[in-house]
Amino acid sequence: MGAAAAASAMRVWGANDRVSLAIVGLGGRGSDHLRNYIRIGEARVAGLCDVNQAAREKAQATLLKGTSEKAKEFADMREAFADPSIDAVSIATPNHWHALAAIWAMKAGKDVYGEKPAAYNIYECQKLVQVARETKRMFQVGSQHRSNPMKMKAMEAVNGGLIGKVYQSKGLCYKRRKSIGHKPDSPTPAGVNWEMFLGPAPLRPFNELRFAYNWHWFWDTGNGDIGNQGVHELGLARWGMGDPEWPKTAYAHGGKFAYEDDQETPNTLSASFDFGGRELVFEVRGLLTGAEGAVPRGPRQGPMAAAPAPEATAPKGAAPLNIMVGNLYFGTEGWAAMSDAGFQAFKGESNELIMEERAQRGPDGDPTGLHMKNFLGAVKSRNSKDLHDEISIASLSASMCHLANISYRVGRRLTLAAGPKFVGDAEANKLLTRDYRKPYVV
Repeated sequence: MGAAAAASAMRVWGANDRVSLAIVGLGGRGSDHLRNYIRIGEARVAGLCDVNQAAREKAQATLLKGTSEKAKEFADMREAFADPSIDAVSIATPNHWHALAAIWAMKAGKDVYGEKPAAYNIYECQKLVQVARETKRMFQVGSQHRSNPMKMKAMEAVNGGLIGKVYQSKGLCYKRRKSIGHKPDSPTPAGVNWEMFLGPAPLRPFNELRFAYNWHWFWDTGNGDIGNQGVHELGLARWGMGDPEWPKTAYAHGGKFAYEDDQETPNTLSASFDFGGRELVFEVRGLLTGAEGAVPRGPRQGPMAAAPAPEATAPKGAAPLNIMVGNLYFGTEGWAAMSDAGFQAFKGESNELIMEERAQRGPDGDPTGLHMKNFLGAVKSRNSKDLHDEISIASLSASMCHLANISYRVGRRLTLAAGPKFVGDAEANKLLTRDYRKPYVV
């Protein structure tokens, strides 16, 4: 462990001490990081880093307005990591930078709060766990649902046998995504370090569609919506199964339907993972669609249909959860539905409502702020078991997304061996990692 890491590990934190941190990546999600750290007040934002000068200036103005304190600005994250006045970093870069940024930070002695997914590919996920253990750094992944009080209570009940043994856990990501269209390459905007933005990815001309939010939809830099919004629900699907490790097989199919544009990743994807005697399934749909969940059940149609029992409709007083983005859990004794709005569990043939929780409002129910507070608490306690989504958990949730994408890209079911590697499939094994552009090598 380096001198900086050793000094940080030996520091005795006072109850009112603020953690000095730098935010790396100041786009949409990074701006959310900044606003939350200002609001919760248990950290001091000491550094602002982005390859885009305009983003740094905007963040600095937000910080000054919120705290009257000015942070150091960095165009290169390595300068922030080398700064001895910074204790931790909050990483909100595009996916293809998540692992390398975190590895550099941990090796420089910094604790890390990193946006989801944990890493861009499966090799990087495993590398992050390794480096976190070697450096003894705290590493929380920004799956803030793991700090949501309502969801924590619901998952404790499900894992405790509320609906029996869960035989199928299902994640839904029906988040509307419109076409990104077509745009030609263009000169790099003033103040943007495009070479640094690309980092580990292949060098290519600047294109507006590959910058800002739309980098999610290109394989060089993103993982599609299963690795964007979907990784939250996939992590919750694993949680409802007790966070299992690797499945026996993985299979995904779908496509980019309806649109003719420059997007590379699928906007419709169905994936299934066999855990032996139970399964996890996941659906991504960015097009027009209906919802699923606790929808009141009506009578069957046709001459053989029987009149529905009174219990077959949603119980009195229980507004049904119609889920576009969320989770369903099916057990041997019942089933449950969960979204950001709440949680409902039903039991038996009568579909009896046995548990209902609704989302808390205000600071006490804000999952991002609570998740960041959980991270800051672990920075002080130096106990990684205090973290709600420590890297060893989050890396497996991210890896499930990557398994689905690999299966989709090679067009077949994958059988996993130890490692993980795929049995007899060199093409799929190649997609466990990537060809890194020097010097940005994980």
